[in-house]
Amino acid sequence: MSENASATVDLGPHSLAAARDVVARVLEEAKRQGASAAEARLNLAQGLSVDVRLGEVETVEFHRDRGLGVTVFFGQRKGHASTSDDSPESLRDAVAAACAIARHTEEDPFAGLAEPDQLAGPEPELGLYHPWALTTEQAIEEALRCENVARDDARIVNSEGASVSTGVSVQVLGTSAGFLQGHAGTFHSRSCAVVAEDANGMQRNYWYDGNRQADRMAGPEQVGEEARRRTLARLGAEVPATGQWPVLLSPEIAATLLAHFVSAISGGTLYRRASFLRDRLGERLFPAGIDIREDPLQVGGNGSAGFDADGLPTRAQAFVEDGVLKRYALGLYAARRLEMAPTGNGGGVRNLSITDTGEDEAALIRRLGTGVLVTEVMGQGVNLVTGDYSRGAAGFWIENGVIQKPLQEFTIAGNLGDMFAGIQGSGTNVDRRGNIASGSLLLAPMKVAGV
Repeated sequence: MSENASATVDLGPHSLAAARDVVARVLEEAKRQGASAAEARLNLAQGLSVDVRLGEVETVEFHRDRGLGVTVFFGQRKGHASTSDDSPESLRDAVAAACAIARHTEEDPFAGLAEPDQLAGPEPELGLYHPWALTTEQAIEEALRCENVARDDARIVNSEGASVSTGVSVQVLGTSAGFLQGHAGTFHSRSCAVVAEDANGMQRNYWYDGNRQADRMAGPEQVGEEARRRTLARLGAEVPATGQWPVLLSPEIAATLLAHFVSAISGGTLYRRASFLRDRLGERLFPAGIDIREDPLQVGGNGSAGFDADGLPTRAQAFVEDGVLKRYALGLYAARRLEMAPTGNGGGVRNLSITDTGEDEAALIRRLGTGVLVTEVMGQGVNLVTGDYSRGAAGFWIENGVIQKPLQEFTIAGNLGDMFAGIQGSGTNVDRRGNIASGSLLLAPMKVAGV
């Protein structure tokens, strides 16, 4: 690939036919080697990533990755193997390895493929593929512009750099039950992180944007400006006094709270009896009026797909309606273990969102009164078995509905069940950069541990 080449020139929808052919050959090879059933998955990815720091190019990386995984069944004995080489010899060896494993494993009564009548039909057009004809020189120039804007203040004393990336992917799934489908997709991003300093010390922050369509991202200057603004806002941060205070989670932190909810309702966690939400269907977990839904068929969505990891059709559905837990997120294997119907969530949920309560962030801050706005969390202090929650945090002190000063080095603690039930408001300032879309969430008072 030449220095000025686009990272998207030879991978996309036109690669699907070749990828399907590889998967079909693997399934045929599994049958030839005696497997009673088989599943194969091929993932192709290609992209360009550029990193600059302090006005200099640090890295330029082109990547082109291939990965094929094959699962074979001998009755209800299962074996799996993978390879990054799709030469005929390598494919035969991968199938042979999977078959050897299957012959030596114990039977699992829940193992097996989806039945033909369970499988998804043809995937609708979801608008996932939008290549960005970005050259190396253009990516470098964008990253430099982004960082230059971010550093345009005397208080910005260092930089962790700016990055621009573009990537395309192809995914194909096939099973011996007659399923063979796939799709191509793209994702692009810009990011920047800088360090500021004043008499009270140094602070670091960042910003990024990402989208399947490059023209829907914030521009390099916008990302740089936001990274600079957020970093300067951290200067002079103090450790708050310990107490019970209302907490407002910024959109990106609110999404992590919803991610804990998703983990707690996911099949693997449930059948391992590792979730505090096991056997809670039909119970009110959130305030009245709150819905939590997924829309896997959203056109252009970051998590959109017409079929799940089992080949089952995905569908728009609510996990929570009017505050009540209506269903779990189940793939095929977990559904069998739990003696429930699968929900098309093999591989996870897709394009999750929560109802907003019609207030923007400013309105939620005013309603909070006096308390804490959390803009960063760290650590792994979440126990899904009990629901206990304790994480390090940073953010801002709010008094009389106005942001007063930045905060650092404190902990917020509570229980996920109480946090879900204690949602007082859900903002209209929705962050749609990831697979979970949420605005700010205003929570009932939590333990804030500082000094």
